[in-house]
Amino acid sequence: MPKIPRTHYVCQQCGKSAAKPLGRCPQCGAWNSMVAEAVPGAGAARSHAGRGTTSRPRRLSEIEAGSDDRLPLPIAEFARVLGGGIATGSVVLIGGDPGIGKSTLLLQMAMTMARHSRVLYVSGEESETQIKARALRLAEGEAGGLPDELLLVTETDLEVIRQHVDAVAPQLLVIDSIQTVTLPEIESSAGSISQVRESAARLQALAKASGIAVFLVGHVTKEGSIAGPKVLEHIVDTVLYLEGDPYHAYRLLRSVKNRFGATAEVGVFEMRTSGMVEVANPSEAFLAERVIHAPGSAVAVTMEGTRPLLVEVQGLTTETSFGNPRRTANGLDYNRLLLTIAVLTRRVGLRLGNQDVFANVVGGLQVNEPAADLAVAVAIASSLRDRPVPADLAFIGEVGLSGELRAVGQMTARLREAQKLGFGRVIVPKAVRRGEPWPQDIQVIAVRTVQQAVQEAWGEA
Repeated sequence: MPKIPRTHYVCQQCGKSAAKPLGRCPQCGAWNSMVAEAVPGAGAARSHAGRGTTSRPRRLSEIEAGSDDRLPLPIAEFARVLGGGIATGSVVLIGGDPGIGKSTLLLQMAMTMARHSRVLYVSGEESETQIKARALRLAEGEAGGLPDELLLVTETDLEVIRQHVDAVAPQLLVIDSIQTVTLPEIESSAGSISQVRESAARLQALAKASGIAVFLVGHVTKEGSIAGPKVLEHIVDTVLYLEGDPYHAYRLLRSVKNRFGATAEVGVFEMRTSGMVEVANPSEAFLAERVIHAPGSAVAVTMEGTRPLLVEVQGLTTETSFGNPRRTANGLDYNRLLLTIAVLTRRVGLRLGNQDVFANVVGGLQVNEPAADLAVAVAIASSLRDRPVPADLAFIGEVGLSGELRAVGQMTARLREAQKLGFGRVIVPKAVRRGEPWPQDIQVIAVRTVQQAVQEAWGEA
């Protein structure tokens, strides 16, 4: 008599499993996220137990050290985020909000790589004609037109995809998206925890066994994280996020996990009708529309990975019409804005209790680094006093609760970037410990407190 398959209930947000249906997940607290899924039979687990051992422990001294094999990627900003190129046998997961440009960027990368390597592009969401129309738009103005080594197929069955991979033997495989891929032996629907987890694991095994580099597109939840279990991010080698404001042209490709390069690295692109265009000097682009001698504007020198970026921070204060003044942050951490306002009120003596305060980072960027605190403070003070900050002055420093300025890292790289863009003076924390010498052609003004920084900004010290 055949066994009746058992079912369990799996949370589609965090992967928590339960024996009975629950209205709310006990682990992540999500409502109505527990979905019934069939439990795999025990035969599958026993089939792996009888396999012969193929691995052998080796002394570390016997292993030859060598550099990772990488496929050269002509898109410099993309290559920077990946660590210098596409590592063979790697699995890269890229996520982002709908319509942010994930498919455009990957198709553009696939077309570029197909000029010297064979690429298989698998789509489970768009038709072949839709992808062809996008490819024609991306190929406008390029010599050679569409590459011959770029192969396209619309498929969601992972077993059929593997057959295509065996027949085509590509060096690069792109799957858009992992939430549409299904396995016939798993009874749950596409995008479920079991489907996503097992599909990603098999694609990883395929990449490691064949040396094919695999790129996966992942949907994101309303909180901004990649949909599916966290184990999905643990399975892959690299996790990238494509960020940006849909109403602005700039996009940031950010690495949050990379086994073949540095994490927190950032590549900057500009979205145009012809696709994603690299921004070679993002600091200059972000400051291009800056209005000189405008009150409430200050320039912060931040770091995105190993790259220094100069961004314009704007502050606006206006007398409130309500009992409680408003505080609004766009592109900045809201809690750090409240901290900065409290320090300006208590330590600097600025009367902000009856003022609505608005802070904004120009260009649609999201700056979470504490080194931008000083620029935010000066921008707010500039707006309250209605006095513009000198155009050649930039700011670096973290603000403490006592009104002191705290040191930040990679100071030399920040100063060189400010010098390159024509800034003559930079206000920095005095507590910073100097390592390598600072650039000679820029004046470094070291202060200890926010009050001293505000005074130095207008020559009041």
